[in-house]
Amino acid sequence: MNMKKNLRNVLAHLAANALILTGRVKQATQKALDTECILSLYFHKPAKDEFEFTIRWFRKKGFKFISPHDLEKIINGEIPFPKGAVLLSVDDGWQTNLTNVVEVAISNEVPVTIFVSTTPAEEGAYWWSYVTQAKRQGLTSFSKQELKKIPEEERVNILQEIKQMIYPGRDAMTVEQVKMAARSPYITIGSHTQTHPILINCPEMQVYEELKGSRQKLESWTGKEVAYFAYPNGDYSRREIKVLKTLNYRLAFSSQPKYLTPALLSESFTIPRFGFLEGASHAENICRMTGVWQPMMQKLAHKKTAQPKKDKNWFNDLFFGEDRIQKLDM
Repeated sequence: MNMKKNLRNVLAHLAANALILTGRVKQATQKALDTECILSLYFHKPAKDEFEFTIRWFRKKGFKFISPHDLEKIINGEIPFPKGAVLLSVDDGWQTNLTNVVEVAISNEVPVTIFVSTTPAEEGAYWWSYVTQAKRQGLTSFSKQELKKIPEEERVNILQEIKQMIYPGRDAMTVEQVKMAARSPYITIGSHTQTHPILINCPEMQVYEELKGSRQKLESWTGKEVAYFAYPNGDYSRREIKVLKTLNYRLAFSSQPKYLTPALLSESFTIPRFGFLEGASHAENICRMTGVWQPMMQKLAHKKTAQPKKDKNWFNDLFFGEDRIQKLDM
């Protein structure tokens, strides 16, 4: 697995440098600086140097950082749409976020939103952490990707069996750590459901309880309003949007890799975000952050549709398999 990942990263690094040399990144960067454009990014559990690099790179290029509170004001017409703005967010609420994200954000005076799943904060671990460790020890044949695709009731039953056999240890922030992070004026806590299910696989009542319960808990922990939400795994339908509106959430973030422009302001419950890929090269993530990487990968994937199935599978596993890491821990 490591060998495959290393090969993927080497090839991606070469492709990213080619994009930089052609001037595409420079053009995209300048366009974002010169036009009404917000680069909305999301992370999961970046290393400290990765998060610091991101802030340094944007600052060096002349971008300014905004919060979701600023975005609300922009949407409501209270402040003008900015040029060259960046909105940073982090999904899940990993324990390493405290040092690698919160401390860095505070020291650099940069606003960051952390979308927290409440049950892992209370119990210690994310459901896929149980699955990953159980699979490594030969206790289950299921992978996390397989469990994301099955009906919710079936997924829960499988997880209950796994949880009786193993505990992977804490990897989520504690409730006290969430409270601590929320005290900073640079940190906004948002909701990411209670148990991090795939919402489109859940019955409507569970969707309602996941969205309502997580908000209530986060507000009771932090003493602050929680009005922003990020979809687990990036999956949503009209039903989820309807429930969010019923519960008086005001913004919801997707994982659609698009520039946030004035034309998309009306879609306040499907706000796009570019994904940062932890463990990838700086060159690749610069391409990702500026929105250059995704169009290139889509073109390559389109060309591969004419190739034999074996070749297509190799390509998809090598590149898009790693892209799915963006959704692995969401």
